[in-house]
Amino acid sequence: MAAPPATAERTESGLASRVLQAGTGDVHPGPQDGVTVQYSGWRAEDGELFDSSIRRGRPASFTLERVIPGWQEGLQLMVVGEKRRLWVPAELAYEGRPGPQGMLVFDVELLAVHSAPDTPPNVSAPPRGAARTESGLASIVLEAGEGTRHPAASDTVQVHYAGWRAEDGELFDSSLTRGEPASFRLDRVIAGWTEGVQLMVEGEKRRFWIPAALAYEGRPRGPQGMLVFDIELLSIGE
Repeated sequence: MAAPPATAERTESGLASRVLQAGTGDVHPGPQDGVTVQYSGWRAEDGELFDSSIRRGRPASFTLERVIPGWQEGLQLMVVGEKRRLWVPAELAYEGRPGPQGMLVFDVELLAVHSAPDTPPNVSAPPRGAARTESGLASIVLEAGEGTRHPAASDTVQVHYAGWRAEDGELFDSSLTRGEPASFRLDRVIAGWTEGVQLMVEGEKRRFWIPAALAYEGRPRGPQGMLVFDIELLSIGE
């Protein structure tokens, strides 16, 4: 385990790998996609196990753009059902950052791929037929819901969503790529969400154009400018 065998596949970056079990799928995850995996990680230097989803008793889900470069590159080589051992050189792992140092070895099983949603064709501005509120929020219904109840601001809702910056169409967040819906109280999110989701009923899908003043304006940690969200309201709690 300390070094990849002579038969290992190698990429130009220095990543080495070998297939432990062939997969059953034919789709490779893309750089913006989410994945669900089981994995274990060891330090090549001494074989110390430093992390394992198996030891924690549950798979891990994440988007590829949020993990170390060796994982980003290695997982894009895989298909669902595949198990692969990766030898990740330090420069593709945690070199210069907190985390285990040196070459790392990972056994990874790819359980699922959660594809990133396509950028809406009208992401830059709402169409003429969009509904508009006095606050400046615009929206269109993508799919009618089957419910009749609208959530209140104090309710907890469960949703699937994706968010893009209107300026350049960049996807900055999505529950779809994480592979699980999000739950929250409506009075604890940005104003555009608090107002917009109250317009919806269960089962409805709606696209929102949220002006900066109803989003993260004045809060530098969030995406700036007008934001576009596709939201599916799955359920309303209390």
